[in-house]
Amino acid sequence: MITVQRVAKAAGKHLTRTALKLRQSLGARASRGCPACGRTVVGFFRYGDNPEWGCPACGASPRERLMNWLIGEGRLTVPVEGSVLHMAPNEGSLVRRFSTAADYVPADLDPARYTVPAMRRVDLMELADVDRYDLFYASHVMEHVPDDMAVLHNILRALKPGGEAWLIVPLWDKPTEDGSFAMPPRERERRFGQWDHVRQYGPDFADRIRAAGFDLEEIDANSIDPDLRHFYALDDRLFRARKPR
Repeated sequence: MITVQRVAKAAGKHLTRTALKLRQSLGARASRGCPACGRTVVGFFRYGDNPEWGCPACGASPRERLMNWLIGEGRLTVPVEGSVLHMAPNEGSLVRRFSTAADYVPADLDPARYTVPAMRRVDLMELADVDRYDLFYASHVMEHVPDDMAVLHNILRALKPGGEAWLIVPLWDKPTEDGSFAMPPRERERRFGQWDHVRQYGPDFADRIRAAGFDLEEIDANSIDPDLRHFYALDDRLFRARKPR
């Protein structure tokens, strides 16, 4: 669905990306870095309200860069001998990292949208696996599901004891506001920032995760050394949920 908001975001992205290419061609010093592709860059391009959203070399978003930095630093570990369910696998660097697992399952409600090999159709509302996965990863997925508590319970059941769900969602600093797909798309865009979102999460997303039965650690980019955070333009917050053993 094309909306004014989406057009404005795309225009800002194109203009700032073009400006970065021009700066690079004029010999600007590459003084920043991207942990997703490992390259040095002159800066990051804008998307929406974030003036340093994307890597001009690989397109990685702040949340993709955060995940790569956490894995690269050893704060997160990909279970290479285990099983990984990767929902909405549109971040190429994380596909490469997670696909090192012995059992890698890239999946989406609409798998035809992706070029990742062996995509499977998975509806999280109907996820019925039991004690199968060591890791579940979903970035900007939970705000799309009709019933997030049902999905959180499904994820808990699908994880092995001790398995982890790494969840990232759009956040604001107010309590979570829920809607439904019965609302008109433009109303959902107005209230939740995007026409296909059915809620806008606040920090109390953590309470929902715990209520589903998970142990939880929150890793906020703001807790990282400010110089490192600036160098890589890291942003976002990871909800690291663990199924009790």
